[in-house]
Amino acid sequence: MTAVGQQSGGGMSIGSVLDRLRPDFPDVTISKIRFLEAEGLISPERTASGYRRFSVEDCERLRYVLTAQRDHYLPLKVIKEQLDALDNGIRAVGPDGVTTSPKGPRVLALAPGSVSPTEFLGERRVRMSRADLLERTGVDEPFLLELQKSGLVSAGPAGFYDEEAVVLVRTAWAMAQYGLEVRHLRAFKLAADREANLLAQVAGPVALGRDAGARDRAEELVRELAALSLSLHTSLVKSAVHGILDK
Repeated sequence: MTAVGQQSGGGMSIGSVLDRLRPDFPDVTISKIRFLEAEGLISPERTASGYRRFSVEDCERLRYVLTAQRDHYLPLKVIKEQLDALDNGIRAVGPDGVTTSPKGPRVLALAPGSVSPTEFLGERRVRMSRADLLERTGVDEPFLLELQKSGLVSAGPAGFYDEEAVVLVRTAWAMAQYGLEVRHLRAFKLAADREANLLAQVAGPVALGRDAGARDRAEELVRELAALSLSLHTSLVKSAVHGILDK
């Protein structure tokens, strides 16, 4: 008789792997595991009928990847390079005597002020009415109306606003105190739209893939590129400001 969650002939089912990982990674899903497999980070065996069979090493590799993403914000490309290096000879023996990858991935030093891809995770669940937005931000109706006419702030399909709208309105109001009118801020919106369109051009073809992990792969790509885009934008603005101050 085989153990629960294992296929005959050895190896864990994908459900058993989820049970092992979820205490530490509650958001992990079957789709996520399939996506990581499609990216070449794990290579579980297959039964004659096509079912995946995961070894203890496969499970530890998954733990390595998820830890690197959650705790160190590493992109998958860097994680794969680390795993490839481990596969070329750097190994650790786990407490069960099975050769596994280390559980503590090397930290990639992020430049000060850089943006993490994890800032783009999660859904925008806050739903505020127009009255709620005005109360949260403390601005008056004419100012909010002007922001909307300029395309800087917009409500969702159901007419509600999210938390990002609060940040946008407050920031626009703060800049207005320095004499920058809403029409001046339009340039920021146009620049943001151009950057977002560029990311869409890169990620769009990836999302159209027919494999099960295509959408997850595209979302991961957008998050990583968006973080790099914001970090680049910040550095460029800092450099330009230094040029102004040094004149």
